[in-house]
Amino acid sequence: MSEALVAVQPQLPASLSSLPIPWRDPHRVPPAELTAYIHTLEQACLAHPASADLRTVLGMAHAVNYDVYKSMDALEEAVSIDPTNFWAQLKYAELHYRLRALIRAEALTVQALDLATNGWQMSIARKQLQEIRRLARDSTRNVEWNKPLTMPTLVLSAMMFLIVAVMLWT
Repeated sequence: MSEALVAVQPQLPASLSSLPIPWRDPHRVPPAELTAYIHTLEQACLAHPASADLRTVLGMAHAVNYDVYKSMDALEEAVSIDPTNFWAQLKYAELHYRLRALIRAEALTVQALDLATNGWQMSIARKQLQEIRRLARDSTRNVEWNKPLTMPTLVLSAMMFLIVAVMLWT
C-alpha cells in the first residue's frame, strides 16, 4: 500500500489514549456511568479542541444517551474540524439515517465511502448505504415540502364555504 493512501492520525496524549470504553452493549450502560463518561469526554474535548476523534466519540456517547441535539452538534463539529475523518463522517451520516433523514444520510454516507481507506471501512459504509437506499425505496417516504399550498387551501376553503351555504339555505 502506498504511503500516500495512509491517513495521518493526530497523536493524542497518553491520557487520552487510555480512556476506557465503558460498555460493550450500549443498551445496558447505567445512566450514571454514561453521564460520567460524557463528562470525561467533554473535558477531553475542551483540552484538545482540534481532535475530531474525541468529538466523534462524544457524539456517539450523546446518541447512546438519547440526546440527539448534543450528538448532532458534536458530530457536526467533528466533521468541520476534520472533513477527511472517515469515522466522523460515517457516524454523522448514521445519525441522520437513524433520524430517518434519508436523503441527507445517503449523501453523507457517499462522502464517507469516498473517505474509506481500507476494505473494512468500505464494507461498513456500503452496508449503511445499502440499508439507507433500501429504506428510501421500500418503507420510508421522504416528504419534501417544496410545493406551494395556496391552491389546496383555497379549494378547501371554497368547499367549506359551499357546505356552510347549503346548510344555511335549507
